[in-house]
Amino acid sequence: MSSLLYSLGRRAFRAKFLVLGIWLAVLAAVGGGALLFNQGANAPITIPGTESQEALDTLSRTFPEVSGSSAQVVVVSADGSEIDVQRYRDAVAEAGDRLEAVPGVAAVMNPFDEISRAVSPDGQAALLTVQLEHNGGGEPSDETLDGIVAEVDRLEAALPEGATATEGGSVFSLEIPSVSPTEAVGVIVAFFVLIFTLGTLIAAGMPLLIALLGVGTSIAGIFLYTALGPITSITPMLALMLGLAVGIDYTLFIVARHQEQLRDGMDPEESAARATATSGSAVIFAGLTVIIALAGLAVAGIPFLTALGLAAAFAVFVAVLMALTLTPAVLGMAGLRILPKKQRLARAAGAARDPHAPAKRARTASDRFFGGWVTAATKWPVVTIVIVLLGLGAAAIPAKDLRLALPDASSLSTEAPARIAYEQIGEHFGPGHNGPLLLTGSIITSTDPLGLMEDLAEEIRAVPGVAEVPLATPNPSADTGIIHVIPETGPHDPETTALVDRLRDMQDTWDEQYGVTLSVTGFTAAGIDISALLGEALLPFGILVVGLSLVLLAMVFRSVWVPIKATLGYLLSVLVAFGAVALVFEHGWLADELNVATLGPVLSFMPIILMGVLFGLAMDYEVFLVARIREEYVHGGDAQRAIRTGFVGTGKVVTSAAIIMIAVFAAFIPAGDVSIKPIALGLAVGVFVDAFIVRMTLVPAVLALLGERAWRMPAWLDRLLPSFDVEGEGLARELAHRDWPADRPDAVIATESLRFGALDAPQTLADLRVGPGEALVLDPADPGSLRLAETLTGRAPVRSGTAKVAGLLLPERASHLRRRSAVVDLAAPDGPRALRERLVERPALLVLSGLDARASTAARASARSALEGRAISRDEAPLTLIVLGSAADAATVLPLGTQPVLPGAAPAPALAKEVTP
Repeated sequence: MSSLLYSLGRRAFRAKFLVLGIWLAVLAAVGGGALLFNQGANAPITIPGTESQEALDTLSRTFPEVSGSSAQVVVVSADGSEIDVQRYRDAVAEAGDRLEAVPGVAAVMNPFDEISRAVSPDGQAALLTVQLEHNGGGEPSDETLDGIVAEVDRLEAALPEGATATEGGSVFSLEIPSVSPTEAVGVIVAFFVLIFTLGTLIAAGMPLLIALLGVGTSIAGIFLYTALGPITSITPMLALMLGLAVGIDYTLFIVARHQEQLRDGMDPEESAARATATSGSAVIFAGLTVIIALAGLAVAGIPFLTALGLAAAFAVFVAVLMALTLTPAVLGMAGLRILPKKQRLARAAGAARDPHAPAKRARTASDRFFGGWVTAATKWPVVTIVIVLLGLGAAAIPAKDLRLALPDASSLSTEAPARIAYEQIGEHFGPGHNGPLLLTGSIITSTDPLGLMEDLAEEIRAVPGVAEVPLATPNPSADTGIIHVIPETGPHDPETTALVDRLRDMQDTWDEQYGVTLSVTGFTAAGIDISALLGEALLPFGILVVGLSLVLLAMVFRSVWVPIKATLGYLLSVLVAFGAVALVFEHGWLADELNVATLGPVLSFMPIILMGVLFGLAMDYEVFLVARIREEYVHGGDAQRAIRTGFVGTGKVVTSAAIIMIAVFAAFIPAGDVSIKPIALGLAVGVFVDAFIVRMTLVPAVLALLGERAWRMPAWLDRLLPSFDVEGEGLARELAHRDWPADRPDAVIATESLRFGALDAPQTLADLRVGPGEALVLDPADPGSLRLAETLTGRAPVRSGTAKVAGLLLPERASHLRRRSAVVDLAAPDGPRALRERLVERPALLVLSGLDARASTAARASARSALEGRAISRDEAPLTLIVLGSAADAATVLPLGTQPVLPGAAPAPALAKEVTP
């Protein structure tokens, strides 16, 4: 991975204007497509398969008049006077006629009619219900909503002075999220943090510009997708928030590493390539964890949540691509101007040190600060661990009070008309009128539909928690019945959920008594179903995330304790984030300061989104901090000193990245949408806790307590897990062997102290050099010959030592070597033909086997002819041969002038475990 990224960074640096042009072209193309084809982000929140959703789907076919959304208009008399008088009746009747003429309105129920009478018990308010046409489950059009608002304004103007008319209901209860100037505060804070961290305006502006370009591309792509499928209004806002935060951070890590290397005297192009390879590897891992966690939201089996997770994952994917390609390109444009002027002058004066010499720089204030931090955290590690666990445990206690629901008008600002209507309905009619239930079912077998509906209504009126049943009627074809039920409590009250459960428990009784199965549906019941299903999905999603973190971190750090510690820390961060949300939205702490309009339940899918996103971000800080500590340990061998050195080396950058994340998330809280606000608050608190308390305080203490045990892994597990080179060790080894072997620069095959073969009985090979015009001849009678051939072609592992074949270092470039090598059994029936086919593919290395009595004279002659033709062709790249046969056998196939090389392989003591060079 690091080698691939090294090449990518170098190419992007050289083709800087082409890379920038490509990204701008992509933005223009995707943005233009979004402008032309986007269908908006107004999909309703639904969960197919729930009782409430299936009932609504059935109603759309059997009783479409009541299956659409509805609006409510609350008319309140002036000064508490009686509303059921002629002047109010006339004004309301005229308004009802005009509302029925609004496009998209199916019917309007006059509150003064005897059948649909909806006058409050105190006689001071009347409630018009505006039934909208069914439109396939989508949100009403702006034309319909604007028309209703205009008619309500006309109604209020026609009422006596002091009387009010206010629109509300489910269609007005949700606001479409939008970007406000407050969000820009987070970007401004990020800019100042970047200036402090990177030291120049150019360096500080680079992460911001790249992140904004990435966000623009991803958001445009999301809106372009709406031409194929619907998305909810929260989807682009979540993608914007995450894309901006991770985009800035990922670019910051690469730029900071580039600056460090430039200060050490490295060439700008080489530095950009190495920064992309080292920090870029960590960026890929960090981004991959976020993407997997977000895509893992699909485990809940909820379509809108899956779409939301995939859209956010797409934004993170674009941010990763931008960081890996556009960052080195822009670094190429900036050159040495990426450094502060003082450091540029030092380089020009030759004051920068040799890049290969040990670092000798003066301790900075940053070094002293983070050195003191890590010293305090690790001096008495047990004390630190106990204090952190007790503190975070206490902060997580409020999480038990967290309640979940879909947002409604009660979550809007107090000035919003829908919020005013919601409160007026609760005041004059009772809280249950804000969360009516709808019971529906097939009554096609009934011979007395009207009588049946009335009997059912009477039974429902006797159910505890039911305030009234204002309507029970069959549809015009008498095959479907509906019953409106008004609960005694509000939509978010636990008693309303209990009422829904009681009504559903009576379904079997009604089926036996009346032959009718009634389903409970409506906006309130749908919200209860969604919250319940999301609650059930939390456990499997949590298991997925925890299991994923254990495996990924074990791959990266080759340790058992580090993944366990990291996962437990993540769980603490999540619980504290939940606790903070509960303190603000349930208990009212800082509610006014954070512009929280109403206390109560938060968005149903907040916990699962928060868990997914925070998992990825927590792994970011774990990787960037602990990878540096492990790197110091691997190179120095002192576990305690590695903690301090690694912490001081990354503390400033990790702190800056965390502050930027917190600033971006926090900026979405004060003016944020009611759906985004709790997510943003949870993420801001979660990042603060995870970065500064868990990763930068608890982690060093745990590592100090464990010592060298922190970096141990059982041999069987080490062999089982694939390796992920986040620290760029493979690249460092490749660069160190760039000019190796010095004694034979033209060697095509070179080895030094090479061990290969079976893990329990490896073999060692004397130093070997095979150059142009030479062929490595191996004795097929020796079992080690085949293993050596497999090792030198990248098809078997290198146990230890050094091997370089066709300019590719093993094992780092084993996959590349496999693609550039070929193996042919000349004794096979189609051996000569297979050889010619392989030669057409122009391999750099060819292994010929079967050169014993099995290979015919004709096959040998054909092979020699083909190889000689390849050898004298000016268009062909040089070919190196490994021949499994005796020297005499090899002479029958080798082209004239080819010098055979005969190595000697001898048994070596068994290794205790596999050694990764």
